[in-house]
Amino acid sequence: MNTVPQPTIYLDNNATTQVDPTVFEAMTPWLRDEYGNPSSMYSLGRRAASAIDQAREQVASLVGGSPNEIVFTSCGSESINSAILSAAALDPDKTHIITTAVEHSATVKLCEHLARRGYEITWLPVDSSGQLDLEKLTHALRPDTALVSLLWANNETGVLFPIEEISRITNARKIPLHVDAVQAVGKLPLNVTELGAQFLSLSGHKLHCPKGVGALHINRRMRFTPWLRGSQEDSRRGGTQNVASIVGLGQAAELAASHLTTEDGAIRNLRDLFESTLLRTVPDSVINGDQDQRLPNTTNIAFAGVDSEAVLMLLDEENICCSAGSACASGSVHPSHVLKAMGFPNDRIRGSLRFSLGRFNTAAQVDAACEAIPRIVAKLHRLSPADSPVVMAG
Repeated sequence: MNTVPQPTIYLDNNATTQVDPTVFEAMTPWLRDEYGNPSSMYSLGRRAASAIDQAREQVASLVGGSPNEIVFTSCGSESINSAILSAAALDPDKTHIITTAVEHSATVKLCEHLARRGYEITWLPVDSSGQLDLEKLTHALRPDTALVSLLWANNETGVLFPIEEISRITNARKIPLHVDAVQAVGKLPLNVTELGAQFLSLSGHKLHCPKGVGALHINRRMRFTPWLRGSQEDSRRGGTQNVASIVGLGQAAELAASHLTTEDGAIRNLRDLFESTLLRTVPDSVINGDQDQRLPNTTNIAFAGVDSEAVLMLLDEENICCSAGSACASGSVHPSHVLKAMGFPNDRIRGSLRFSLGRFNTAAQVDAACEAIPRIVAKLHRLSPADSPVVMAG
């Protein structure tokens, strides 16, 4: 007997997002007829260059910067690497970098690499809510600090760091600040000039644009040393530009700006409904992280007495997508480094799932997920009576 596949309920928008049809339509001509190299002088190339200029204006408008401060990259990870490596190259006597214990793997892996090359890395801790102690940050700053690099919004918990306060601290000491805003851009109002950061990175596929394009905002007063050499992007990032994807990113940025205020409230309401329903219907479930200072679309919930991987597999059978943590760490046998840094025991970490909503989620999808998840958790409890639920401290 043939069964009709259930429509996908996608609750993993912090991992990637569905391409918006308007973005796809904007990209199509540049994948078909408008194939010119933007560095070419004839009209086919000039049109491509003009399209890139327009996209640069759209991205700059979203983040509150100037078009000449935007450098297009291949992804958020490249933007992060570019900012950190540029700051590290500016002064050979400054070999100290400050970051946190809950960063994205792009920052973690690069800082570990720099440590092997002789840099000293300060890994600032977080508390059980995922927040920084700003006094510890202040005390960690030194004359040889080359950069402070940290997330604005945590990709696993959605917890927000107080970036404006942090930038006031770093700017007072004239130490550059890089903000990994990959999860924040398009979800929070943003003016990078008021924010006070010298670098800010973002990624297209978190904004309903295809994978393979990102951007780095570089404050016009900040010296920049590229690590990918070439004449493109005003000699700040070599390589022929990915015109279609850059056009898509520009369109996605414009859509994000237009939807920002309306989407924030709608998505937040859906998230709150989803979260409160699960906390009520799944015994001993608890939210991981600061419940006030966080993204409007994200919740990370620990379910007592189950393994998140088992929950994920059973949810996948019902075409419901969520995550046990960062998409870049999928398949890892190690517990979430974010939840571990927050001081949670392994049992709580193993039972935790991240749900992140987006523009295309509906109330009906939330209702369906809220019916399936308690049923699946209860099933796993019945299958493993020895691992009966235990109450977890909030």
